[in-house]
Amino acid sequence: MVGLLKVLCYGAGGIAVVGLAALVALQERLVYVPVLPGVARAYPITPDRLRLLYENVWLRAADGVRLHSWFIRHSPTCRGPTILFFQENAGNIAHRLDFVRLMMQRLQCNVFMLSYRGYGESDGSPSQKGITDDAQAALDHLLQRKDIDTTRIVVFGRSLGGAVGAVLAKNNPGKVSALILENTFTSILDMAGIMLPFLRWFIGGSSSKGPKLLNCVVRSPWSTLDIIAEVKQPILFLSGLQDELVPPSHMRLLYDKASEHNRNCRFVDFLSGMHMDTWVSGGDRYWRTIQLFLDQYAPEVQSCDASCKSEIADNGCVRLERGSGLVTRRGKRSNKLVHN
Repeated sequence: MVGLLKVLCYGAGGIAVVGLAALVALQERLVYVPVLPGVARAYPITPDRLRLLYENVWLRAADGVRLHSWFIRHSPTCRGPTILFFQENAGNIAHRLDFVRLMMQRLQCNVFMLSYRGYGESDGSPSQKGITDDAQAALDHLLQRKDIDTTRIVVFGRSLGGAVGAVLAKNNPGKVSALILENTFTSILDMAGIMLPFLRWFIGGSSSKGPKLLNCVVRSPWSTLDIIAEVKQPILFLSGLQDELVPPSHMRLLYDKASEHNRNCRFVDFLSGMHMDTWVSGGDRYWRTIQLFLDQYAPEVQSCDASCKSEIADNGCVRLERGSGLVTRRGKRSNKLVHN
């Protein structure tokens, strides 16, 4: 009997060791999904299929990895805000073109779409450090462009893209005007326990109460809950309450954490919104919400002559004055909470 128990214990221990080794070795394949099952890695369409004015942009990340992206212009004469869009985990930027086309129509904006390393036509393999470098390369490119208003760059990230965008905004407080997060998780550490429930006893983010014994082996923790507390720019949180992948409670936790230190936060939820279709099910209200946010925090500023002067308003807004006229460059602080 004792011998049998020893065999069972050794067997269970062996399985645990093998499982842990597989988790460590293959975790990037579990976290990142550049290619959808049964779908080729190549772009199924390009923006010209949707009659969008665009250019291919090739970038080099800080570590030399070659990256592909699309800069999609609203029109040759439009210098509206530029949205730096970071996609969800699975698939490539071509799978987001329908969303981008509608966004450009509704918001009168330019859009820059980055293929993370290992995605689409970009070289390399995805990792947290690598994708963070990729996002910085995209922002640096936009800041060097002469054909956009570089004071009106807004980062928009959905799901994994929200984690990417939060890091970029935190690292560039004077270069990103505002941040929009949609259906984003608190951390990959927390998501691990949701996707693989047995892991919640060993892995967890800052909001988890577990022992977190294996956190040290996770190479892409994407701890958005910790990062969001350090973001200084205005933040709009868009939450689909029927999200079947990321629990809506994650977005609430992110908002609560951010609003402790940042008064310019807005939270808007959508009753029928799922993980990938909140922009569809949200209808006009979805787009009006974003438009109002952009109007307040990335507004168009009319050109003025040398008699204009800039001053810091008492309410923290940068204003341009000329005579009795007033143009607000940053909206008033607000922490309104909006529900259906």
